[in-house]
Amino acid sequence: MSLPSPKLLIPIVLIGAGVAAVRFWPESPLDVTVSQASVGLVEASVANTRSGTVKACQRSRLSLPLGGQVSVLYVAQGDKVEAGAPLMELWNEDIRATLATAEAQLDTAKLSHEATCTQAQSDKREERRIHDLHKRQMASSEQLDRAETAATISELSCKQQETLITQASASLDLQKARFAQTQLRAPFAGIIAEVNAEIGEYATPSPPGVATPPAIDLINPDCFYVQAPIDEVDAAQVALDMPVRVTLDAFGDRTFDGHVSRISPYIQDEEKQARTVDVDVRLNELPEGTHLLIGYSADIEVITATSENTLRLPTELLIDTDHVMLTRDGKAVKQQVELGLTNWTWSEVTSGLNSDDQIINEPGQSDLEGGRTVRVLDTDAND
Repeated sequence: MSLPSPKLLIPIVLIGAGVAAVRFWPESPLDVTVSQASVGLVEASVANTRSGTVKACQRSRLSLPLGGQVSVLYVAQGDKVEAGAPLMELWNEDIRATLATAEAQLDTAKLSHEATCTQAQSDKREERRIHDLHKRQMASSEQLDRAETAATISELSCKQQETLITQASASLDLQKARFAQTQLRAPFAGIIAEVNAEIGEYATPSPPGVATPPAIDLINPDCFYVQAPIDEVDAAQVALDMPVRVTLDAFGDRTFDGHVSRISPYIQDEEKQARTVDVDVRLNELPEGTHLLIGYSADIEVITATSENTLRLPTELLIDTDHVMLTRDGKAVKQQVELGLTNWTWSEVTSGLNSDDQIINEPGQSDLEGGRTVRVLDTDAND
């Protein structure tokens, strides 16, 4: 058996020495920073899937039920109006004339009723007088019969006139209703957001099922709410009066308090969109000087449960959902924990962790694993 050439032995020896050096060379510690669990508040919450919208509690897009030429515009965009204030009126001279006729007819019916009933009272007195005379044989039966007939006819005429008054009054009410259809009035106090009419233009009512711009858009500026969609998976957790935090893009990081005021009784299943439930949030008292505008985009966070004065850790320190990486005796240790309430910021720890345990702040490092030697850096010194 021949031995390897001395020239071949040299590389083999060098490779073996290198492997041995790597195997026994001490592992350099991995620098880490740590933090500890704290005691505080943890909330469970659900949030909207798409941007919500600020809406007015009262908003009416008003139009007239009749078509006609705009005769008077009482308001302009931005005006404040009281409930019942006139906003717009169509040309209605013909209806005014008909209304005046109906009023005159009612007055005539009332006068006729008064005259007829006065005559009926007179005929009734005459009937009694003839009846007394007939008893004393001073009036004939024929005279008594004529007196009774006249009294009966007069009484019926009086009742007929009462019916005519009712008829004339109903006719007047009809003309008043027709006249009211030519006038647009504010159903509540508010601000005129938009006016889509000009004097002299012909206003056309919206046909059924066809959306047309309203003649006047009226908004109550004193009450707002936010409507936002919640995914159907989270909808079962939401209940009326639950507290809500609202954020508006227009106000940056500021949050506004509110509460759930309505949950839609059905699922929105529009094509190509996730199935959602509309949730309405009524805003609590706004800070002084805060002015909301209808249509602002908004996000909501419904607080479904809370746990106060509980041991918690930042959710970002979790790995594999229910583990954290600790440092013990200079080594990294993967520790399982049991969690309670959790959100994007904090997670409640019910077991598996003590308040004095040192939790590695960056558990997702590629070279960090259980048993790895670590060196805890002084974060204050690095700052």
